[in-house]
Amino acid sequence: MPVSAAPIEAVVIDLDGTLIDTAADFTVAINATFALRKLGPLTRAQVITCVGKGSEHLVRSALALALHIAPDEALVKDALADYMHIYGNLNGNHAEVYPGVAEGLEAMRAAGLRIACVTNKPAGFARPLLNKLGLGEYFEVVVGGDSLERRKPDPLPMLYTAERFGLEPAAVLAIGDSENDVQAARCAGIPVWLVPYGFNHVRPPESTGADAIVETLLQAATRLAALNSSA
Repeated sequence: MPVSAAPIEAVVIDLDGTLIDTAADFTVAINATFALRKLGPLTRAQVITCVGKGSEHLVRSALALALHIAPDEALVKDALADYMHIYGNLNGNHAEVYPGVAEGLEAMRAAGLRIACVTNKPAGFARPLLNKLGLGEYFEVVVGGDSLERRKPDPLPMLYTAERFGLEPAAVLAIGDSENDVQAARCAGIPVWLVPYGFNHVRPPESTGADAIVETLLQAATRLAALNSSA
C-alpha cells in the first residue's frame, strides 16, 4: 500500500461522513426549513445525496428534490438563511462519532502525527461540532468550506493545510469518504485513503482512485504506523 517515498508527518481528515455521522442533523435542519415553506420532508437517504459540497449546495439540491425542478435563486437564498440558523441551533444534537475514530485519532497523536480537519462544512459549525463530540483537542488546524476562496474538490484547502504545517504535500495523508476528497488530494499531490462508510454519493469508494480503503480511522492509524516504520 504505497503512500509516498517519505514518511507521513501529518493527516488531513474530512469531517461529515468520515469523523462524524451528521446525516440526522442535516435531515432535521432541512425538514425544519421545508416546514416553514409547507414543503414535504425528505428522507435521510435523500438528504445524504445532497451532502458534500457545502451548505448552499445542500439546500439547493434538497429543494430540487422536493420541488422536482431547479429552485429559483431567491428561494435558495431565503431557504439557506433559515437553514443556517436552524442548523446552528442543533449542530451536533443528533450526530454520532463513527466507531474507531477517537481511538484512531489518539493513536495518530501518540505517533507524533499532526492532525487537521478539512471540511466543506462552514468553519463556524465545524470546530464547535468537533468540540461538542469530544474530538476538538486532536485538531491543530480546522479548515471549513468558507475559510478560503475555494473548497473541496479544489486542492486549495489541502495545499493551505500542508503549508500551515510547513510540509510538502507528499508528507501529508488525506483521509475522507468520497470522490470529493480524492479529487482534492490528487490535485494537491497528496496521497489519499477512503473509509467505506459515510456520504460517498452512491459511488463505491473502490472506484474513486483512492490509494487505499481503510475500514476505520483506527485501522488507518495502524497501517500508517507500519508504513512509516518501513519508510
